[in-house]
Amino acid sequence: MALNVEKYREITGELLLHGVTLVAVSKTKPVEDIQALYDLGQRDFGENYVQELVDKQALLPKDIRWHFVGHLQSNKVKFIAPFVHLVHGVDSFKLLKELNKQAAKSGRVINCLLQVHIAQEETKFGMDAKELEEAVGHIGEWKDLRICGLMGMASFSDDTQKIRGEFSYLKGLFNQYMLTPVVNRESLVLSMGMSGDYRIAVAEGSTLVRIGSLLFGARSYDF
Repeated sequence: MALNVEKYREITGELLLHGVTLVAVSKTKPVEDIQALYDLGQRDFGENYVQELVDKQALLPKDIRWHFVGHLQSNKVKFIAPFVHLVHGVDSFKLLKELNKQAAKSGRVINCLLQVHIAQEETKFGMDAKELEEAVGHIGEWKDLRICGLMGMASFSDDTQKIRGEFSYLKGLFNQYMLTPVVNRESLVLSMGMSGDYRIAVAEGSTLVRIGSLLFGARSYDF
């Protein structure tokens, strides 16, 4: 088993000092590894494939808070709507509309984050500043959604100043658009930072980090 318990304890100790939530990104990892981390006290887990998330949710303890951290297609929302704790990557009005529809069908409110494109890489998803402003302006229309913050992924780079600048930019947008009267401020979330850059993200104001490889080792594709 590749689970690194020592690293898990080190990271959770660091994050506790800053009041930052850890989402253990368990994509492609077996349920045994997730259960082992659960037994150590971890409750927030992240997946980025819908079918894998549905399968794991059925097999693991029901008090796990499941985060969908991948690019979510509108036609797959219905499969995770009944139980997902937080959808991180909402990058379009189409997806907001479908989340709202499926939340109503499931009789629950779905928490979600608006994903902002902060990296200089074209492969990353997310809204630009203008699209974000428009989305925030329509927050009141979504009766079965709670938009509770922003998410962004920095460039894949060794340039720490570049990464820091991208996180700082997202924190500025968070302060501008989320700390307003139209946003429910209960448990606001700024999701930024992964295995390679989480310390920079925490220094720049992240309240939630998504860490996988440091905890579980390199990805496995035999799940």
